[in-house]
Amino acid sequence: MRKYLEIIAIICFLIISSGLSAQNQNNFEIAKSLDIYSNLMRDLNLNYVDEIKPEKLMQASIDAMLRELDPYTVFIPESEMDNVDMMTTGSYGGIGVLIHQQDNNTVVSEVYEGFPAAIAGLEVGDKVIKVNNESLKNKPSSEISKMIKGPAKSKVTLTIERFGRTKPIEITIEREIVKIANVPFYTVLDNEVGYIKLVGFTQYAANEVKNALLELKSKNKLNGLILDVRGNGGGLMAEAIDIVNLFVDINQEVVSTKGKIPEQNMVRRTRFAPVDTEIPLTVLINNGSASAAEIVAGALQDMDRAVIIGQRSFGKGLVQNILPLSYNSMVKITIAKYYIPSGRCIQAIDYSFKDKNNHSTKTPDSLINEYKTKAGRNVYDGGGIEPDIKIEPEVFSHLTSNLYGRFFIFDYATKYHQSNKSVDHPASFTIDDDTYEEFLGYLKGRDYSYVTDSDRSLASLKRQAEKDKYFKAIQDQFEALEKAMLHDKNADFVKYKNEITKVLRMEIAARYYYVSGRVESSLMDDSEIDKAIEVLTHNEEYQAILLPERPALVSK
Repeated sequence: MRKYLEIIAIICFLIISSGLSAQNQNNFEIAKSLDIYSNLMRDLNLNYVDEIKPEKLMQASIDAMLRELDPYTVFIPESEMDNVDMMTTGSYGGIGVLIHQQDNNTVVSEVYEGFPAAIAGLEVGDKVIKVNNESLKNKPSSEISKMIKGPAKSKVTLTIERFGRTKPIEITIEREIVKIANVPFYTVLDNEVGYIKLVGFTQYAANEVKNALLELKSKNKLNGLILDVRGNGGGLMAEAIDIVNLFVDINQEVVSTKGKIPEQNMVRRTRFAPVDTEIPLTVLINNGSASAAEIVAGALQDMDRAVIIGQRSFGKGLVQNILPLSYNSMVKITIAKYYIPSGRCIQAIDYSFKDKNNHSTKTPDSLINEYKTKAGRNVYDGGGIEPDIKIEPEVFSHLTSNLYGRFFIFDYATKYHQSNKSVDHPASFTIDDDTYEEFLGYLKGRDYSYVTDSDRSLASLKRQAEKDKYFKAIQDQFEALEKAMLHDKNADFVKYKNEITKVLRMEIAARYYYVSGRVESSLMDDSEIDKAIEVLTHNEEYQAILLPERPALVSK
């Protein structure tokens, strides 16, 4: 026995020594690299032909270094501290707008209901030409955004151009703390099914979901609930855990983390009494659902507590922490991977390995492992959350994408808003034939040309035929084919009318009813919502998905 203990002691010593040796080697390499770097910066400052900008060079070198790791490990200079508050609390000092660049103009793209900009009368589509009498010409959006933001109770004056007005308008607005809602909209849909749209996981997200759920339950006898996290890129892990807690009992494991530092490895469990452990529940996801949104969907799937509907989620199984640096700067570092109750990590990309083109690659199928939910259903790691019911994603045509991406739909909505004082409620507002024809008339004389896959194939054929010196022989047929395709493009306005009117309807609804109007309008013809309602109101189908090996439960 003593001999075995001696052998074990020797093995432990070797392991510890090896770890210390590797750490000491790393420390030496860091000291060496920093010495080289400081000497290089000094020599550049002394000898380079032009004056250097040390801060700019430092930022570039830090960004290049961190790009070797993963896209979530980033340096945050003092000038971007507002972004940290936005990431964690969802709040900032400002007036409550989003802006975008369009044709070298700064345009208001979103106004948040109830905040200073909306109260002062700023509208989506307004072009901001000056801030505090300073021209915005040639300024990037990031700089303009900083000019508009500021401490609560301070004032900012915007000079704007508005569609239909001949002279600029000056609007002075008092800033305040703007808190973007994590839950911009909730309602009751057909068959008494509740619906909650969750767009973020900043501070108090769980409380917002809880309050929405309690209000829906207090006013209705719900047959089920849809939690919509499509397009939700995540946020605070603690909020995700507490949202799961609304639907499962106390002391249930939701997520565990494993990283380099043992002290940071932990198991996170539910802490509070739930709101409702019985209500039939579905979670809607897509490939834009990531991080905390995947913890919610994945944990509820692993516990067989919800039916997941939609498309495979993004696959971000990494945890970040924000650490302070000198001179009021910070760094957001990936410190661990997280694991949901079945034991799987859903991280899709291995950033520790690069292919021959220096690109990170997805986890190969050969390395994907099978796990079990609480009821024994098969689930898998290495690639996001696979929904229980897959729905093909809605893919817009080249025409619709082009009209939206080049702001033709946005600009027409601005024009429509100036001509119509009000519209029906988003749940019933539609684009009738007259409005659609007016929109088509609005497009006349504007360049809305777009390139389809067929166009690319035709262009490739022409290049190859010219290269092989065959083009002259087929030129007439080629031009006839081009003409026929142009006719088909004109016919696309009929072919894709439904999807164009859908996007147009949502954009116009948002002009009158803000973000909640856009969300509510989008629900009118949503196949994933329809499927969720069907599953939630058919108990046998719901139970068959969650508990395939058990007798169907009788709903109460």
